[in-house]
Amino acid sequence: MTTFPRATHVGSLLRPPRLLKARADHAANRLRADELHRIEQESILLALQAQRDSGIGVYTDGEYLRTDFMSRLTEHVDGFAEQAPSLEWRSGDHHGEDDSILRLVGGKLTYHERFTDREAAVLAAHAPGPFKISLPEVTNFVVANWDAQVSGPHYPSRADIVEDLADVLLQEAAALAEDGVRHVQIDAPCFIAFANPRILALLESEGIDARALLRRCIDADAAVVRLLRDRGVGVGMHICRGNYRGQWFNEGFYDEIAAEVFGGIEVDHWLLEYDTERAGTFEPLHHVPDGTGVVLGLITTKTGELEDPDGLARRVAEAARIVPLENLAISPQCGFASEVKGNPLTWDDQRRKLDLTVFVAGRVWPGG
Repeated sequence: MTTFPRATHVGSLLRPPRLLKARADHAANRLRADELHRIEQESILLALQAQRDSGIGVYTDGEYLRTDFMSRLTEHVDGFAEQAPSLEWRSGDHHGEDDSILRLVGGKLTYHERFTDREAAVLAAHAPGPFKISLPEVTNFVVANWDAQVSGPHYPSRADIVEDLADVLLQEAAALAEDGVRHVQIDAPCFIAFANPRILALLESEGIDARALLRRCIDADAAVVRLLRDRGVGVGMHICRGNYRGQWFNEGFYDEIAAEVFGGIEVDHWLLEYDTERAGTFEPLHHVPDGTGVVLGLITTKTGELEDPDGLARRVAEAARIVPLENLAISPQCGFASEVKGNPLTWDDQRRKLDLTVFVAGRVWPGG
């Protein structure tokens, strides 16, 4: 049986315009920090009410205290430079670079202060039910945050950052467990990089054994998951292909990584992007261990177009040929705003997507 709702979501939600304006005003020294914090909290209460109205779970704060899904870590851990990587994003036939708000590794990565404590405290005080905190995982940084010129003097190879990042995540994970947080999600949009010909060619050009690096990342993530589960925390891991204003970064199928990733990281459940043909078939789910849950990310957050509920129910039935129906759930494929500006859809589009998720779950699992 699942230990998570049949209708769930990845976590980030579109930021209200008032919150975006407050952040801009604070950055321009037109708004005091305490005023920004008040608006942030009021916005989080709005996000919690939207989730409650839809019936979706587990609750999140919409990631409203973050600039992007990794920013709490990069802003509070020593060793990140005020320089951004240049990443190539894709949307159909269009390839474009971002005005990235990510930070390159520019020094030794050292944990010196909490970075999810405020999120946990706000949710503990105000969430109407079970809530989760999300953490990034090491592969994101290995792929996207290392640069030979900026990072190389401190970590000669991108592979060299794995253990220091793992130590950072282990310390924060232990603190979350101590806080009493019962649900943690680990976000991993770059596992698919190890099935992406473009990234594999890059690693080869740097003299890196891609499979060995993948195993190294899996071992690091598995240690974080093990620590959390040993302390009674339920853990889900989300795999996608990147999510930036309706675009994606990685391309590739789960087939190339499924045996190693699904078999090597003992989570309670996986949240897997499956909204387009870019994800491939459900066949890789054969590698998910018996009893592990799978949340099917069938509803896109990259556009406001609403999916057909009958088609979604058929997709769940197709996956149930491989993973027992009682171990499945449904969700949007990724967050609605993995970075502050969000994907190209409206608040009403987002609400309809959440409502659709709950509606389909009610049809497929009428007893919950």
